[in-house]
This record gives sequence, C-alpha cells and structure tokens, in this order.
Amino acid sequence: MRGLIMGLAALIACPTVGEAAGDAVLGKKVMVKCQVCHGKDGLAKLPDAPNIAGQKEAYLVKALKAFKAGERKNEQMTIVIKGLSDEDIANVAAYYSSIKITVQVPP
Repeated sequence: MRGLIMGLAALIACPTVGEAAGDAVLGKKVMVKCQVCHGKDGLAKLPDAPNIAGQKEAYLVKALKAFKAGERKNEQMTIVIKGLSDEDIANVAAYYSSIKITVQVPP
C-alpha cells in the first residue's frame, strides 16, 4: 500500500512531457507579442485583459493551449496565439510566472 501511495505521489509531483517547464529568458523574447495587452510586467494594460504576473505556469500553459485549440475564445488572443509554437507557449508562461508579485490583503 505504501508503495502505491508513493508511486501516485511521484506521478502527481512530476510534470508530464507536455507540461515541461519553459525557459523564462526565451519567454521574455516571445512576450513582445503579449505585452500590448498584458504588459512586460504582467499587469494588464487594457481593461478587458487579465493580470498574469506571477500566475501559475501550468495554468498559463493550459489557458494558452486552450486558446490555440479554439476551446477558449477571444478575438485578440486568437490572432496572437496562432503564431506561437508549443515551445513559445511554455517559454512565455515561464516568463510571466517568474514575475514576483506581492499581495496586500485589505484590513
């Protein structure tokens, strides 16, 4: 039983090939396509764009792949995502997730 639990824990903790971590340095080069809406700092520049600074890398990859597959819809994202490879997606997700943010809870 212990072996089964340890095996399951290892599977959960280890990313699959499709979820391999990207390269934030390379992502900074790709991010040029994203900064118009999301900014270099990941803080939205347009009222309808989300802040993505410090967002979890796996979430960003999943969201970007959903836009690319047409599962999520947004006119601007559909245009931008067409030009991104899976490697570009992983790298830009690594870049934005690597931005350090602080949170201040209201009193």
